[in-house]
Amino acid sequence: MALLRRLAVNAPRGVRVLSTPPPSRDELDLSFNSPKDAFKSKKTSELVRAYLVYQICSINWIVENNDMLMKSLRQMVGQRLFEAIMKATFYGQFVAGEDQNKIRPTLERLRSFGVKSILDYSVEEDLSQEEAEKREVSASISTFGDTQEEGQLKQYHVEQRFADRRYKVTSARTYFYLNEAACEKNMEAFMRSIDAVAETTKSTGLMAVKLTALGRPQLLLQLSEVIMRARSYMHQIAGGTGNVLTHHKTIEDLQRYLGDLSSKPEVQEFMKKITSDKEGIVHLFPWSNILDKDMGLSDSFRVPDPKTGQMRRLISQISPKEEEMFRNMLRRLNHIIHVANESDVRIMIDAEQTYFQPAISRICLEMMRRYNKDKFLVFNTYQTYLKNTYNEIVTDLEQAQRQNFYWGAKLVRGAYIEQERARAAAMGYEDPTCDSVGATSASFHRCLKEILGRVKTEPNGDRLGIMVASHNEDTVRYAIQLMKEHDIKPGDKVVCFGQLLGMCDHITFPLGQAGYSAYKYVPYGPVVEVLPYLSRRANENRGFLVKIKKEKGLLLKEIFRRLFTGQIFYKPSGNYTPV
Repeated sequence: MALLRRLAVNAPRGVRVLSTPPPSRDELDLSFNSPKDAFKSKKTSELVRAYLVYQICSINWIVENNDMLMKSLRQMVGQRLFEAIMKATFYGQFVAGEDQNKIRPTLERLRSFGVKSILDYSVEEDLSQEEAEKREVSASISTFGDTQEEGQLKQYHVEQRFADRRYKVTSARTYFYLNEAACEKNMEAFMRSIDAVAETTKSTGLMAVKLTALGRPQLLLQLSEVIMRARSYMHQIAGGTGNVLTHHKTIEDLQRYLGDLSSKPEVQEFMKKITSDKEGIVHLFPWSNILDKDMGLSDSFRVPDPKTGQMRRLISQISPKEEEMFRNMLRRLNHIIHVANESDVRIMIDAEQTYFQPAISRICLEMMRRYNKDKFLVFNTYQTYLKNTYNEIVTDLEQAQRQNFYWGAKLVRGAYIEQERARAAAMGYEDPTCDSVGATSASFHRCLKEILGRVKTEPNGDRLGIMVASHNEDTVRYAIQLMKEHDIKPGDKVVCFGQLLGMCDHITFPLGQAGYSAYKYVPYGPVVEVLPYLSRRANENRGFLVKIKKEKGLLLKEIFRRLFTGQIFYKPSGNYTPV
């Protein structure tokens, strides 16, 4: 800019020096009450559509029967007219378009108003409950059967009553395993999304991945159980403190614990496989090898019994074919991340049910160790309605500091709370969820405070990044307050904010237009194939009637403002550059 000013001063008379105008920036109204700021990216027709869609979402009977109504409408009017009606209503409100070419105008308009994109190819199979249960049960049990073993944790075994993982879930997409070929197709869909992000978002976009789309659920169940049994074993060694990642025990501590048993050949062989960090603190298992092609699950997840010294298996019996399936799942995820890295696209791995999550988080952390050495590439997702989320975050932060990699997190309240509570009660294990909405908010804020408190105080604080994925105004305000307290600027690329396309525009756009890093979660896919997604959006909006009431009020104010000021044919044109 200084050079441009000098050229302007020294330019001959009559010669115009062209300069690029600086990007627009607005003052942020933290009350989020400005309809003009919220909807300046929208045509008036889009405001009317949003208001009508929200009105429909307020009618319980329509929402409760929305799936049946959409199917009936499709049969009555035919495919072409049905698609036109959906594009004029629900599909147009919540979905960006059919494919990566048709979503481009939406992404470009978001960007021109300071908002970036997280792409999600939201196609789902429309399975009956019976078919979903049948698939899930058959894909969750080993060929050796679901046998009872010593130390088995029942939470990590399939239960027929909850085999349809869509039960009581309104906001999360669900994949049901069919075969390995279907997983390959899912991988290819994710690859197309990477291309779409790379081509349309100018290296600012992200892409969401669900691990259950890439492999057999049985393997995630078994690995999750292994991790929890390993933590229990570590509690014994560490005297009831710490877990497999947060303990501070050395090889010598482990040898002392086992005493004379440490001289047994099989125990010595186990000791050789133990990995430790640069300070000599053991990780107990060769977790770094979990991504290696030749790692055998059954052989690796064995520990010496502290009473007999005999090797005790932590993983339920698994066949060679199932081991190969596990390798395939990791290969698919690894390939997606590798291609994303080459395309300069970041990956967010979604959170799922608690009985899958230990495995998902562990695999995600290993991908961070591999790919987040020099930049943020892989992000994990943490659901703060779970009682143990704060401890998990502290554990993973410590691991990131030990192993010196960039740690990225998406914080959400969570998608499976009703299902988790019902399953825990029915199967007789401790409810993993917070007791109330207030407790969940407190958990979210505690996690935020812990992460942001480390940014300026720890040696690797500049290697921490977080997305506040929340539609809650108080949580967004609290995050901004913490940023100010810890002198974290919007442009520091530490904190970003995310909301769903078609929802909470009064939060996302003022943030982006004020220079904060703001994202929309952008679904896309053919009209008929995203109907299950649209059904969930309708249900989710019904669950947020208070928020909808505010947004509906802001929509009406902006519609009337334009009507009375002669701006009814307003054309959005933004000059905002995303952070």
